[in-house]
Amino acid sequence: MLPHDNILAIKYFTARVSARRGDPGKPLRQEMFLRALRTIPSLTVHFGQFRTRPARMPLTGRMPVQLVWVDRTEEKGSDVNLAAHLLLDGFKKLYETAVLVTNDSDLEAPVRMVRQDLGIPIGILNPHSTNSSSLKQWANFTKRIRQDGVATPYYADTLTDGTGTFTKPAPW
Repeated sequence: MLPHDNILAIKYFTARVSARRGDPGKPLRQEMFLRALRTIPSLTVHFGQFRTRPARMPLTGRMPVQLVWVDRTEEKGSDVNLAAHLLLDGFKKLYETAVLVTNDSDLEAPVRMVRQDLGIPIGILNPHSTNSSSLKQWANFTKRIRQDGVATPYYADTLTDGTGTFTKPAPW
């Protein structure tokens, strides 16, 4: 998507998933995906975590509104970790241009700081059909990642890393 730029480092921010009812293989598929990512020499993985807490929420379509208790799971720490790395690496002058793959408006402040306070160009590659207006106003450029552009598999079905050889799970 940026053919005239050299990628010096890729930082991938995520959280480990747990097995869910109906999909016990999800953690294994994620681990295989992370192993595949780690075969990219310039890539590092940084973890947040998922937290589940009880919350009262309305049932959809009920009048009068009926509240029920649900387990609400949220990813915590990934966006904070991304923001911290973005700013620290910027202060250390480890990049000439930053590019984020996100549409998370929670990252508005660090995007603004990188562009306005550090004077470093920053771009947003957006995996969604609409742009976060708060990110767009501070980014030097935004580009949409089209689904047809990422449908092509980037990895061979079988890869080898420091642990050994592994095969891409079928439902990747």
